[in-house]
Amino acid sequence: MTTTDTEMSVLWAEEMSEEAARKPSPSRLSAADVLTLGNAVCGFLSIYFITTAVLVPYLTDGEGAGSVRHGAATAVMLILLASLFDLCDGLVARRFRSSDMGAELDNLSDLISFGLAPAYFVVVWGIVSDVSYLGLAVFGAVAVLLAGLLRLARFSVTAMQDGMFQGMPIPFAALTVVSVVLLELPFLITLVALAGVAWLMVSRVEYPKPTGRMAVATVVWAAFNIGCLVAWAAGVPRAEGLMVTGCALQVALAALLPVVATARRINTARHTRSA
Repeated sequence: MTTTDTEMSVLWAEEMSEEAARKPSPSRLSAADVLTLGNAVCGFLSIYFITTAVLVPYLTDGEGAGSVRHGAATAVMLILLASLFDLCDGLVARRFRSSDMGAELDNLSDLISFGLAPAYFVVVWGIVSDVSYLGLAVFGAVAVLLAGLLRLARFSVTAMQDGMFQGMPIPFAALTVVSVVLLELPFLITLVALAGVAWLMVSRVEYPKPTGRMAVATVVWAAFNIGCLVAWAAGVPRAEGLMVTGCALQVALAALLPVVATARRINTARHTRSA
């Protein structure tokens, strides 16, 4: 190696060291990462309340229906809060940047809050509703969990175009899953609806990304649902009707949003051709 080659190697090493020094440490959390961790905590606490306030009282017959209802409402509220954390961490990351591990943290947190928690909710629903259908409930839960896992993996390697998601976003799917269960429809109808949500997650059906006014509308919608769940858990008169209405609207949105997105894309294409 010549003297010039040695000098170039030293300069290159120094430049790499300076670049590494400027680059934020992978162990340093950004503001967006803290929100992402809040998402994961909400998912874990949702599983905790499903276990301690719904499953355990049912198995021991030691609590009243009011306590079980309060536990179920708390679990669903935590999933709603997790979805708000998930929305806000994306907004903060785009505004202030996130760390190098932000994307990985986001996927792992989403798997807990929007994959595992709703799947576990479905299993517990199968146990407390009709044990004879437990095997089918577990099948539905596994379908929801695997679809969510595949959805997250595909999202990591697919470029999003024109502000659209390919397949139902997993936070929206999780809220739809728990809404279907809370509607207390006949068992087999509920199971078919859960299978439909799982299929939508892995399909190529397009859903609009919540940005701008839609992001604000999403926050308002989540706050409305949280209020309905709080009133339902507290036993407020007619609160159950509000909760059922909120769940029905969530399911309706899951079916209608891709139709609206498709119609908007067709109209855009027509205007482009005419221009």
